[in-house]
Amino acid sequence: MNGWTAAATVLLGCGLGTALWGVATGPLRRRVVAQNLSTALACPGLLLLSQAYGRPSYVDLGLVLALLGPVGTLVFARLLADELAEDPPSARGVTWAVAGLGAGAVIALCVATGPSRAMVKLLVIGALLISGNLLASRALSGGFGGAGRG
Repeated sequence: MNGWTAAATVLLGCGLGTALWGVATGPLRRRVVAQNLSTALACPGLLLLSQAYGRPSYVDLGLVLALLGPVGTLVFARLLADELAEDPPSARGVTWAVAGLGAGAVIALCVATGPSRAMVKLLVIGALLISGNLLASRALSGGFGGAGRG
């Protein structure tokens, strides 16, 4: 076991375990936030495992998850808009903590990878992951001011 594997184990074990518990229990507002955070935690975990095992295909899985995770959260926000309007979720601190964790993982992997096409791919994944997570969290907490609900 190397450091990359240990970091991925801690991230996936603690972070995803907590997020999955939040998805399975509690009120609707906690479940949708936990669903958003679970995808935001799984993506850096896959990137860390990619470095640990030397498998570039895991980076592609992280890219797909960084793209589709926030989209799934936005679909939930749209479908559950009426229920969430009554009791909107607020997870600003957790959202920024997970975004910082993702940024830290991407920066560490970029340093380990060095200047190459793989580093550019990691930076794109990091930008998609962080911006998608923040956008989806904003949509869950009541949407954007001035935007109609369709």
